[in-house]
Amino acid sequence: MLIKNAIVCDVDGEREVDVRIEDGIVTEMGTNLVDSETIDAKGLYFMPLLVDTNIRVQDSALNAKNIKAISDEALKGGIGHIVLNADSMPAIDNEIVLEFAQNGLHNLSGAKVDLMLNSLKEDATLSNIAILLKRGAVAPYMSTIAKNDVAIKIAQYCQMYNVTLFCKAEDNSLIRSGVMLDGDVSSKLGLAGIPDLSEVLHVSRMIEIARHFKIRILFKAVTSPRSIYLIDKAKKEGVDVRCEVSIHHLLNSDEACKNFNTTAKLNPPLACSDDMKLLQEALKNSQIDILTTLHQPSSPVNKEVAFYDAAYGCEGLKNAISLYYTKLVKSNIISMSHLVRVCVKNPSDAVGEKRGVIEVGERADAMLFDPNKTLTMDEKLSLYCGEELYGEVKAIF
Repeated sequence: MLIKNAIVCDVDGEREVDVRIEDGIVTEMGTNLVDSETIDAKGLYFMPLLVDTNIRVQDSALNAKNIKAISDEALKGGIGHIVLNADSMPAIDNEIVLEFAQNGLHNLSGAKVDLMLNSLKEDATLSNIAILLKRGAVAPYMSTIAKNDVAIKIAQYCQMYNVTLFCKAEDNSLIRSGVMLDGDVSSKLGLAGIPDLSEVLHVSRMIEIARHFKIRILFKAVTSPRSIYLIDKAKKEGVDVRCEVSIHHLLNSDEACKNFNTTAKLNPPLACSDDMKLLQEALKNSQIDILTTLHQPSSPVNKEVAFYDAAYGCEGLKNAISLYYTKLVKSNIISMSHLVRVCVKNPSDAVGEKRGVIEVGERADAMLFDPNKTLTMDEKLSLYCGEELYGEVKAIF
């Protein structure tokens, strides 16, 4: 098969070139190539499928049906590889649950699905990390509710097995009663707030653990510009730490929670409007390593209730590439190549894979994306429901 006249876009930039694909492998790239099976892709992007390492299934209920549904939905949105969060129900913190989840990965026709393991059991003791890694989990996940002695043991396992620690920075004593960011909006709504210090305190702590044990840490769904500053500073000092930010925190502030809008009840909570703008600047300045849709779908019965009782999360997987393109590329916040870096290369690196470059000899794992098509976001529990988006996935390879 030959893809002609497409704008090939990867981490190395954009160029118009013909691409020959045979048995899922890019076998030739050049100009004026010919083939009996040809697709004229004039005006379309030929780019890698996206990777998302922060995905939850419906109501966090881990079963084969939900895994298949999330896999299919991801691929339709231009995402070819997802990593499911470990804090599901049941949590992936033992061999039985891991095997149960892996049984749901058979015969998937959508995006590739990987599993992370939960380093902490429900009683905050250590799970059997070594066994779970050997049996196929791609990375350990840890909330910083873990005490120092437990966090150090987890770091030693990461050092031993050379894996990235997926870390959510939060303070158990500060998040316990809060349901949104502690600030002016929460005060006006009369809702208990979570201070951004909850995150910053533990980012600092885990940076020092990464420095001491020389391990890689990916901070999940960072929301505070101060945290990003600390992570960026540590990177310049040679500490192998990275930060992930969700598209929702780049585009929405805690003001989205007004009128008790439960769709805007996210975990971690949306930042204030000033911090949202600083997050956008951090993305422009390449201080943010990974973007995520932070997809956490819930049944209406769990969202259409009082704000305090509503489940956390919103939808973002459907039309994911269109959302990224419309809000970040078309609005000139970042380039398409930059998008590939933060949505393909860097998240792939975090799970020990190499993606983001389209070249001869590599698997295609790509899509044709038409940036000129328009569509209406129709996910009811999306922060962008009813909005017009640009871009449509025309074909998957």
